[in-house]
Amino acid sequence: MQYHALALARHGHGVTLLGFLSTKPHSDILCNEKIHIVSISELKVLQVGPKIFQYITKVIAQAIQLFYTMLKVDRPSYILLQNPPGLPSIAVTWMVCLVRRSKLIIDWHNYGYTIMSLIHGKNHPIVQIAEWYEKLFGRLSDYNFCVTNAMKEDLQMNCNIKTDSIHPDVEKSAFTELDIRNGNVTQIKERPALLISSTSWTEDEDFSILLKALEDYEEYVNDGIKLPSLVCVITGKGPLKKHYNRLIDKMHFKHIQICTPWLEAEDYPVLLGSADLGVCLHKSSSGLDLPMKVVDMFGCCLPVCAVHFQCLHELVKHDENGLIFRDSNELAEQLKMLLLEFPTGESKLDMFRRNLRASKQLRWDESWEQTVLPVFRNN
Repeated sequence: MQYHALALARHGHGVTLLGFLSTKPHSDILCNEKIHIVSISELKVLQVGPKIFQYITKVIAQAIQLFYTMLKVDRPSYILLQNPPGLPSIAVTWMVCLVRRSKLIIDWHNYGYTIMSLIHGKNHPIVQIAEWYEKLFGRLSDYNFCVTNAMKEDLQMNCNIKTDSIHPDVEKSAFTELDIRNGNVTQIKERPALLISSTSWTEDEDFSILLKALEDYEEYVNDGIKLPSLVCVITGKGPLKKHYNRLIDKMHFKHIQICTPWLEAEDYPVLLGSADLGVCLHKSSSGLDLPMKVVDMFGCCLPVCAVHFQCLHELVKHDENGLIFRDSNELAEQLKMLLLEFPTGESKLDMFRRNLRASKQLRWDESWEQTVLPVFRNN
C-alpha cells in the first residue's frame, strides 16, 4: 500500500494513507509532501467472556473507529483497499463511499477467510461467516485488482467479481543486487553462506520445515561433506515468533547460527542484496496469491528455495530461478546441492543468479503504470 501511495503521488495525486503505525513507514512516504498519514490506534481485545464474543466486540469497535476516521479526512475520489485484511474494512469503506460518493477499489492479495481457516478450520461458523461477508461486500466494489491469473479466475468463478487488471507483486526499485557481489567478498574461501528468510510468523508458514532441514544440514557437515557454515537470518515479527524462538534456543548447532531480527524498511533490501540464498515457507492459505518475499528476493537477484503450493509456478520456475520443495528432507537436499563447494567453482546457485539477472522483468513502478494507472485515468 505504501508503494501504491508513492506511485499515485508521483503522478500528481494527493494521497491520505490510513494505517497502524506500529512500524515506521518508509522514509520516502514520510518526506513526500503529497502523502498525508493518518494513524489508527490498535485496539486491545476485551479480555472477558468467550473468545467469539471478544472477537465480535473488537470487530465492531474497529468498524466504528475506522468509519469515524474516514469521515474526518478530506473527501476522496477513490478509496484503495488491500484485502486481506478485509474484516471489517471492506464493509466500512463501502459505506463511506456511499456517504461521500467515492469509488471503492480493492487490491486482492488473498482471501481473509482462508487465513482464518488455518486457525479455526474450514467449517468453523466464524470462518463461514467471514467467507460470506468477503464475497458479498467484495462484489460491491467499483474496481478490482489482483496479483495472479489464478486469483483472477477464482474471483470470477467463485465470487462473481470481475477484476479490472492483474497487478502482480513484482520487483521494487529498492530491491537490487549489491555492487559488492562483483568485488572480492565473494572470492573469500571458507566464508559462511548467508541464508535469508522473512516472515510474519503466522500459521501459513511452517518454520519447523526449515529447522528440521538445518538439522539435516548439520549432519551432512558432521559426516564430512564439504559444505560451508551457515548464517541463517529470519526477519519479521508476528504472533508465532516467541514459539519458534523457543525452539531455536533449544537447538545446539556447531556449524549454523540462527538470528531473528526485525529490520526497518530501508535495511531489509540491503540484507537481501548481501545474501547467498533465500528460503520461502509461505504456503498460501488459498493457493492463489504469491509470496511477496520471493519477489523482493528476485529483485536482488537472490535465488530461492520455496515450498510448493498451487500457483507458485507463476513466479518460481523450478530449476531455472530457484527450486521448489515439499518437505524438510527435500529442502535439506537442495541446500546441500546448492552449497556444495561454496563459494568457489561454478554452481547451480550461480546459474540461477545469472538467469535472474537476464530475466529483465518489469519493475513495480512500470507494472503499476501499465495496470493500475489506467483505471484512474479512464474513470
